[in-house]
Amino acid sequence: MIAACQAWLLRVWRRRGFWAILLWPMSRVYARLQVRSAHLHSQKAGRVPACVIVVGNVVAGGAGKTPLTMALVQHLGTRAIRAGVVSRGHGRNDTRILEVTGHSQPNEVGDEPLLIHRQTGVPVWVGRQRLSAAQALLKAHPNVQVIISDDGLQHLALERDLEICVMDERGIGNGWLLPAGPLREPWPRAVDLLVHPPGAHFENGHVIERKLASFAIDGHGCKIPLASLQHLPVDALAGIARPEAFFAMLTEAGLQLRGRQPFADHAPLDDWQAPADGTRVLCTEKDAVKLWPRWPDVLAVPLQLALPASFWRVFDQRVDHALARHKTLY
Repeated sequence: MIAACQAWLLRVWRRRGFWAILLWPMSRVYARLQVRSAHLHSQKAGRVPACVIVVGNVVAGGAGKTPLTMALVQHLGTRAIRAGVVSRGHGRNDTRILEVTGHSQPNEVGDEPLLIHRQTGVPVWVGRQRLSAAQALLKAHPNVQVIISDDGLQHLALERDLEICVMDERGIGNGWLLPAGPLREPWPRAVDLLVHPPGAHFENGHVIERKLASFAIDGHGCKIPLASLQHLPVDALAGIARPEAFFAMLTEAGLQLRGRQPFADHAPLDDWQAPADGTRVLCTEKDAVKLWPRWPDVLAVPLQLALPASFWRVFDQRVDHALARHKTLY
C-alpha cells in the first residue's frame, strides 16, 4: 500500500496536473515551515573539528546518495584520508545515537548505515541530530579527518565545508515544493558540487554513470555472474524509493523477471518469504542487509558508479582546502 502511494506521488510530481494543482496550497504552507525551520537550525548550527561533507538532494525520495557516499569514502581511503559517516538512519526504531557495528541490526541503525559500514569498514554513527552524531563519532574516533553526512542537505544544524547535491533522472520534476511537487526546498540553490545522470540538463554539473555490476552476491559471499541467470526465471524485490528503476536495470541486463515485488523505501521486510519453488531472488544491497540473516541465498546486485575526473579534481581541491583550514582552527 505504501509503495503504491509512493508510486502515485512520483507520477503526480512529473507535471503540473490536476492533483499537483490541488496540492499546491499545501506547498505554500510547507514553504513557510521550511523557511522557519532553516532559520532556527542555522541559529543553532555547530561545527566539529573535522572536514564535513554533506551528500544530499533537493527532491524527495532516493537519488543515489548512499552509493555516492560509499564512493567518496573509498576515494578518500586511496588518499590515506581517514573518514567517517553520520546518518539519520531512516527506518530504525531506536532513537539513541549509536555506533554501527558488524553486529548491529537494521531496525536499530537503519539499512543504509549498516550497508555503508559493511562495505567500507569506516566508523559510522547514526542519530536524528547529525551534529550530535558527528560529535559522538569524533569522541570515539578522534583520528577521523573527514565526516560525510549521508543525507542532510536540509539539516543545517551541522556546519559543513562541502555540499554535494545528487540528482536522478527525475530532475526537479514539476518544480514545485512538497507535497505538490518533489522539491524539499526551492531550486536552484547554491551547492559546491552537483552530480546528475546523462541526459539531464543542469548548469555546472558533473555526469554520474550508474549501472549494475556484472555479478550478484549471496549472503555467504559467493559471486554469481548475472549472465548465468539470463535464461532462468528470477524474482526481484526492492524496498527503495523507486523500485521500478531497479527492475528496469535488471531487465536491461537481460534477466527475465517472473515476479516483481516493490516495497516502500526502508521497508523492514520482516514478513517476506522466499519462493517455495526455489526460484532465485534478486534484490538491492540495501535490501540484502535485512534479508541475509534469514535468507542468505537471496542475491544482491551491487550498483556501480563512475564519476568524471573533473568531479574528483574539484572534490580533492575542496577537501584539501578544508583540511588545511581546520589545521589552523584546531
